[in-house]
Amino acid sequence: MPQKISSVNAILFVICLSSSLVPFMGSALNLALPYINEDFSINASLSGWIPTSYMLSTAIFQIPCAKLADMIGRRRVFIWGLILFILFTVLSGVASSVVSLIIYRFLSGIGSAMIFGTSAAILMSAIPLQKRGQALGINAATVYFSLAAGPFLGGILTQYWGWQSIFYISALIAFFVLIGALFAIKENWKEERKQTFDVIGSVLYALGLSAIIYGFTILPAILGFILLAAGVLIMVAFSVYEKKQTNPVFDIKVFFENKVFKYSSLSALINYSATFAISFMLSLYLQYVRGLSPRDAGLILIVQSIMMAVVSFASGKLSDKMSASFLSTLGMSIIFIGLIGLCFIGESTNFYIIIALLVLIGFGFGVFSSPNMNILMSSVDKQHYGFASATAGTMRLVGQSLSMGIAMMSISLLIGDIKFSAAVHTELMYSMRITFIICSVLCLFGVYASSVAKPK
Repeated sequence: MPQKISSVNAILFVICLSSSLVPFMGSALNLALPYINEDFSINASLSGWIPTSYMLSTAIFQIPCAKLADMIGRRRVFIWGLILFILFTVLSGVASSVVSLIIYRFLSGIGSAMIFGTSAAILMSAIPLQKRGQALGINAATVYFSLAAGPFLGGILTQYWGWQSIFYISALIAFFVLIGALFAIKENWKEERKQTFDVIGSVLYALGLSAIIYGFTILPAILGFILLAAGVLIMVAFSVYEKKQTNPVFDIKVFFENKVFKYSSLSALINYSATFAISFMLSLYLQYVRGLSPRDAGLILIVQSIMMAVVSFASGKLSDKMSASFLSTLGMSIIFIGLIGLCFIGESTNFYIIIALLVLIGFGFGVFSSPNMNILMSSVDKQHYGFASATAGTMRLVGQSLSMGIAMMSISLLIGDIKFSAAVHTELMYSMRITFIICSVLCLFGVYASSVAKPK
């Protein structure tokens, strides 16, 4: 049944507002990390686990939650995800130790997995075919405006009301989303046929992905290589097992037999792997090396997200009219050029040069994101919207986790387990440069993946 325009707009508003939660809190927390480090007296290696624990749980639960949503209804899973997110985000704000903060962040990630495993599927089900690119562009623009607001507002909140206020504001936004979802989203959108939940496949998936992500973050330790090898073996076993299942938690056949879906998913994974650590490393650089306050560092970092927001809205509309594959490939190529520029940042680089590079990367990301999402979601049949939505979200979160893993690995190699301070600014500069070089190389592979993800 076609949706009324008013109800479609209401659903779009709710989904966009829900999409703003994670980017706002994540980018705001990057500016607050030095304060959290100081309050809990934690070392450089442990600091990275505050954002990584959240991304890890969201990544490993997103696919199972999407499958559960197909069985019991996307609306129901979306709403319960918001409730969990609100609860554990508030608890994160009152955490009394770094261990409890990391645990609460992990648990709030489960709520996020339920939200983001269903949101794009709800949007695709409610929006007419000819308007999908525009809707996805609006949704992407909301994400990037939230990313833009995060560093600026996060810097102000941290400086005047403490880092805890970031969690309280995020929980308040989620509460408004919950109220909106209860009134705006009427349909439940679930599969008509009876299905059984793939428990064994879900466990194998969670174990394999966790081992890979955690192993990557503790490289070059021997345990890191062991966990990586174990994770790969478990994922191979998972793939073999899923091929034999009638109701698999992860539809391997769709992933491997649909070339467009496979390569657009891979390009999204590489894109986030190459870009997510930028704001994390630059926030440390601007505060520890250049001596800026959280507010001033946020004002510099905000330009990338503003450019991403403006351009992604335009590229989303454009992808309804011209080659989305060309746009996504062009965007990835521009990001590569910007990353190369970041590799040459020094301790006295002019701030205008840094801002120009962030504008360039933001432009490239905006050109890439909406068209790539349009390709990915439009490459599958309607019954696979939930799976495609969760896969896109998982690729994003796994990519972000791997990106943080690259940053944490370079920090661990050059700084180790000592506390961050201005005294280690030389080591921080080297670790930042290593991170950006690795990300630049990754981006080249992303250019190739985007170029071959061409819908017929």
